[in-house]
Amino acid sequence: MLNLRHLDFTMLLAFDLLMQELNVSRAAEKMFITQPAMSQILQRLRQQFDDPLLVRTPTGMKPTERASALLEPVRSVLRNAEHILKSPAQFDPATSHERFILAGSDYFEFLVLPRLIERVCNLAPRIEIHVQRPDTGSLEARLQNQEIDLILGFQAMLKLPAHLNWVRLFDDTIVCIARRDYAGVEDEITLEEYLQRNQLLISSCDLNAQIVERWLMKQGLERRVAVVVPNFLSAPFTVATTDLLLSLPRRIAEACIKSSPLKLVQVPFGLPAYDFVVAWHPLRDKDPAHQWLREQILEVSREIDLCPLDQWD
Repeated sequence: MLNLRHLDFTMLLAFDLLMQELNVSRAAEKMFITQPAMSQILQRLRQQFDDPLLVRTPTGMKPTERASALLEPVRSVLRNAEHILKSPAQFDPATSHERFILAGSDYFEFLVLPRLIERVCNLAPRIEIHVQRPDTGSLEARLQNQEIDLILGFQAMLKLPAHLNWVRLFDDTIVCIARRDYAGVEDEITLEEYLQRNQLLISSCDLNAQIVERWLMKQGLERRVAVVVPNFLSAPFTVATTDLLLSLPRRIAEACIKSSPLKLVQVPFGLPAYDFVVAWHPLRDKDPAHQWLREQILEVSREIDLCPLDQWD
């Protein structure tokens, strides 16, 4: 029985050259080793296969029947090894039909996705982008199983496992918006006023719903939630025509103010800035297509991060 521990690719390469040249010296030259070294390898091959492999005849060295039968299988192994070891194929965004699945919230869809889609459409018109809602209960498994390619969200909310790769894209803070002519509500309000005013809550906005609620609970406080909506779509238009306050990330608030008769109101409690990140599984770290998409997200995020919050468009 062949002992694979005593057989290496050097021996297989030498066998292939010996079969090509049918001459130990010429095979040694092509392999850039000495004739004695090649003779030693041939001896090891003979022991391994229990066959002389090459024998002398009046017309030179000739392969045995066993050697001739081994030639194609050995060359197949060498071709497969070369295929395994060579660099992965280059990714060409202009011609790729790759499909990427991103997990992100309304915040990502509103702030990042439009710029990302514009950039991808210009550089890679055949690529597909699918967006799903993040499911924090199975994010790690979905990444590992390649059901999703990237997760985009606030680091404080995602609670990413330590072994996942992630990069900070930019940060954001919590503010309020109110109807522009809301009597009695100025650019800054007290905590007592904040708690007394009726408020609209976006249930899908984890940065608003969870961070603000968590802070209030720690203080033993509770705000007056009058209306709950599932996403950003109707929220600013509802606030613009009612006496409601809406707490939400500042970058979103700045955009809402530009499109509706709203004003910015500073929240009456000190919350830190929260990092918005992109995360992926290490299994995809060196994937050329995956690397390309991450680069596009980073470029778009740099534009967002460099743009002052009061000049966002």
